[in-house]
Amino acid sequence: MNLMKKSLDEKLARIHADPHGAKDFILADAKDADMALGLGATGRSPEADAGRYRSLQEYRDQIEQIVAQGLVDIMLMSAHTNEILTIQKRLFDQSQVTPAARANDTTDIHVMRGGKSPSLPALPFRTATLDHIQCGHVECSTDERHLGANLGLYSITYQNDSVIDREALERYKEFRIEAERKGFRHFLEVFDPNRPESVDASKLPDFINDAIVRMLAGVTAKGRPLFLKMVYHGPRAMEDLVHYDPHLVVGILGGSAGTTYDAFKLLAEAKKYGARVALFGRKINNAENQLAFVRFLRWIGDGEIEPEEAVKAYHGVLQQLGIKPLRSLADDLTLQTGVMSYGGDGRTISVPPTKPGEPSPIRGRLTTAAPDFAKMTPAEKWAYQKSQWR
Repeated sequence: MNLMKKSLDEKLARIHADPHGAKDFILADAKDADMALGLGATGRSPEADAGRYRSLQEYRDQIEQIVAQGLVDIMLMSAHTNEILTIQKRLFDQSQVTPAARANDTTDIHVMRGGKSPSLPALPFRTATLDHIQCGHVECSTDERHLGANLGLYSITYQNDSVIDREALERYKEFRIEAERKGFRHFLEVFDPNRPESVDASKLPDFINDAIVRMLAGVTAKGRPLFLKMVYHGPRAMEDLVHYDPHLVVGILGGSAGTTYDAFKLLAEAKKYGARVALFGRKINNAENQLAFVRFLRWIGDGEIEPEEAVKAYHGVLQQLGIKPLRSLADDLTLQTGVMSYGGDGRTISVPPTKPGEPSPIRGRLTTAAPDFAKMTPAEKWAYQKSQWR
């Protein structure tokens, strides 16, 4: 079977060949929330009755549309969704998008209505097996392992507790050994402690950075993660980690949905200080129009548009499509996170919406081609955006 080359592999190769010069940015859609949030994982459909979530089929339909769009590099799914879309439907065979599956689900992501797990110390747990992710059943033959995903997310949550952390590290070691034997690649998600009292807030960025590099110092090339997925703790912490090892490809997680400006600015700021990957789940899933939202994330990641421009243009798209935005443009241009703070402490800022008489945001249907934005003035970018939406 001749499978299409994956953009993830090409970008990682360029990044490692020239860590300081490569301009590549990796974008992932995290559609694995059904392993965490229960019925609420699928998000609310704009067309649904109040209080009703999308069905699982609607959730998977959205995955198929985003894969067909081809602007993300990775689609992260649950093992069950991976079985249906990757193994059975062969969705990724002729796509540049790489399928991935969540390979473990520590107890802190067991977010059930009325449940207590998210507030208790995270304990290691794995629902999926690597064989089920790779071929759909308990023992894969050698020629079956390519049928499913061969990339997975492994998550670890440090607690600053030697007993709990030692257990988590032992389980990660077991996973790495199994993954190496079965030719399974992974990227590593490192969560902050889910108990605020575990680490002083002022020391948390340094604690997480030190935990990561200490943990991986004993891991040789065959067992190392392709990249990290972690909380963005501000420019200083990002710069420190990237400076320490330019080949440690750092990615950020999106966190809560927030405003559109939160998402766009978070990606731009993290990239500015050294991040090479963004993995957004709720920020994409809760967008009014996911395909348009992803398109702007891609343009921001590729340095073709600024976050402020993108928010205004995104609202123009919603207006043209007749979709009611969740927030007014003024509210959506409010930054509710601390991405602008060098030390990582929170701050809320906002940028002005488009004034009366200024060019309206871009409209219509987006094409896949884009000119060289680096050589265009802001006015030329704006004119191009308008022309791309009909």
